[in-house]
Amino acid sequence: MTAKVWFITGASRGFGREWAIAALERGDSVAATARDTSTLDDLAAEYGDLLLPIRLDVTDREADFAAVAAAHEHFGRLDVVVNNAGYGHFGLVEELTEAEARDQLETNLFGALWVTQAALPFLREQGSGHILQVSSIGGISAFPLVGIYHASKWALEGISQSLAQEVAQFGIHVTLIEPGGFSTDWAGASARHSEVHPAYEKFHAEVQEARKARVGTPGDPTASAAAVLKVVDAEQPPLRIFLGAAPLGIAEKDYESRLATWREWQPVSVEAQG
Repeated sequence: MTAKVWFITGASRGFGREWAIAALERGDSVAATARDTSTLDDLAAEYGDLLLPIRLDVTDREADFAAVAAAHEHFGRLDVVVNNAGYGHFGLVEELTEAEARDQLETNLFGALWVTQAALPFLREQGSGHILQVSSIGGISAFPLVGIYHASKWALEGISQSLAQEVAQFGIHVTLIEPGGFSTDWAGASARHSEVHPAYEKFHAEVQEARKARVGTPGDPTASAAAVLKVVDAEQPPLRIFLGAAPLGIAEKDYESRLATWREWQPVSVEAQG
């Protein structure tokens, strides 16, 4: 199999780092971005010229375009573009400040959009490429306390589904990666939190307990790499794929409920047509 060239945002830890290592291990080249490139020093020492570390804050659109161009110039092509940079914001809807809401969307949605826009001219010109958008089970379902995170991922899902239809004519594939609970530090040090509103203190505790029960034992990010390699190597990769065992059950329950409600209210929907 011909070696691929990857561009991965948020490669300092979690999925981004594990997928970068998996690609490098099999001889692929990786342009790996991070806010602090010193977190990639060990990989640079081990893999040498196969790795191109790039300092990047994905919320900076101009820097996104420059980073993608630098990677293309360095390696001569781009095969797999992974929009992984992001974080989880914990806060009930009433608790969110304007800055918190905007920051979440700037990173999780607009960062992915700018990198995608930067990569598309190169992918179109070469007539091939694969864009991996790291979404979440939270991109198709929703739970309390992470509403603005859901907003960012639901938006990413919608724009990516449109994108897939727009770029298929150029031989470009798009896949939404939808993980369940993994040990990626998403809810740990990388997370951000709104100030708790006194009226919701008890509810906060209840939501946290429900989340623990729902997530169960988190998945291993290292193990996810093999699945991602199968996706990027597939001749016809999927538009969407879950990572982990739990998401399918969550999705089935959610969508069955939606369909039941829509069907129940269909007579009223028809009345609205006039």
